[in-house]
Amino acid sequence: MTIPEAFEDQEIFVTGASGFVGKALIEKLLRSCPKLGRIYVLMRPKKGHTIEERLQLQWETRLYERLRREQPDARSKLVAIAGDVEQLGLGIGSADLERLRNVNIVYHSAASVRFDDALSTAILLNTRGTHELVKLALEWPKLKAFVHVSTTYSNPGVLEVEERVYPPLADWRTTIKLAETYDTEILDIFNLKYGNFQPNTYTFTKSLAEQVVNEYRDRLPIFIFRPSIVVSTIEEPMPGWADNFNGPTGLLVACGVGILRSQNCDPNIVADFVPADIVARTLITSVYKFMGESKSRAKDSDLYVVNCATANISPITMGEVIEIGKTFIRKNPFEKTLWLPGGGMTTCPVLHFVRFCTMHLLMAIVVDTLLRLYNEKPFLMKLQRRIFAAFSALQVFAMTEWHFQNDNFRALHDVVPANEVSTFGFMQHANINYTEFFQHGIRGAKEFLLKESPESSSAARFRVKIFYVLDFLCRGIVYSFLLRLIFRFLVRLW
Repeated sequence: MTIPEAFEDQEIFVTGASGFVGKALIEKLLRSCPKLGRIYVLMRPKKGHTIEERLQLQWETRLYERLRREQPDARSKLVAIAGDVEQLGLGIGSADLERLRNVNIVYHSAASVRFDDALSTAILLNTRGTHELVKLALEWPKLKAFVHVSTTYSNPGVLEVEERVYPPLADWRTTIKLAETYDTEILDIFNLKYGNFQPNTYTFTKSLAEQVVNEYRDRLPIFIFRPSIVVSTIEEPMPGWADNFNGPTGLLVACGVGILRSQNCDPNIVADFVPADIVARTLITSVYKFMGESKSRAKDSDLYVVNCATANISPITMGEVIEIGKTFIRKNPFEKTLWLPGGGMTTCPVLHFVRFCTMHLLMAIVVDTLLRLYNEKPFLMKLQRRIFAAFSALQVFAMTEWHFQNDNFRALHDVVPANEVSTFGFMQHANINYTEFFQHGIRGAKEFLLKESPESSSAARFRVKIFYVLDFLCRGIVYSFLLRLIFRFLVRLW
């Protein structure tokens, strides 16, 4: 049976459909499995838009352009379901619950990916939300596969991560009860102690969600899919598509506009990135493999876990990512560049702090002062505070290298029929050209995130040339001042 045949007439329920992974998955399912039944997507009203309006707006984005061209009728297979992962029963009404009774496949990718969320918020979204969906799935008699999308960083204390569930950091039932009982401020006081000093609430609550899934493994056809850091697409539906600034995309954009000059990061760390279209492909092939092996799988067997990680397939260090970005961005700069694209990494926190004060805060003060003089709204100091908070939350990830075992992930390529490798395979991209990949990623960031033309205007290129001269002059003034201070100090000693 081919992969599209396995998905023929299947009813699919997707949470997190408006997220990065959810969008890529839905587009791939509709385009490559054209005979599937329906895709029910959980959504809530937002920013004055109803769920139907939100789904239509998503359908009209560039991501679905190829799908609209090739299969214009595919929109009719998308059905919005009103609900909220943070609510009991996911907030789904009785009429919609009846529609979901025929669901065959569940993709649970909804989660709060903010590292600075309050503990109670993260528990209700990531842990209780998973339990609520699992309880609903128990009532769906035709269910064949339930995919819980987790993260390879759900156990950050383990540096050699295997494809298995690790011992719990806390009891998930007690944790949910605490979030339902106590207010946000009280829980945040005990956050680090209760969370066993996890780096953030995201990894802690995703770890607990895995415990929920593991407990129901003998009652549901369920497994865990752990992607690492999801980045822009490598191939389809177009190279470079992204819908957020997470991971290296945000790093390269911040360096490219000139507001990020220093990072407290180890440049020799091998980073683990996986393109969004590879995640979408393997989410589909993992279900294909899981359903194909369902009859031979013993009920008391260990939970099936897939580490969707590529560092041991296509390694690249953080330092190499930044160098590729700086080189290309200077040739193809952003339209809103504030200073010469650049920046550097250091493992020394003292040096980083000095750089942050001189290159970040000082520049923010100068720019905001000039904006006030021209009666414009200052913004850079506020932005630098957000950058500082974001990098503080990411500190442990910037200084630590994990190794993810991924035998189950690699095996997904082997189950793809030979004539479908170009559509659902991924090992053909093992020898990825990272220079080309990040060039597409930067063009994508310009087009999809910053709403600029993928190619720079002549004005932007000229502006960078001016910044070259100004940067050289500023460095010369600073270095001359420092040398003069050192010379005076040495003269006094002598």
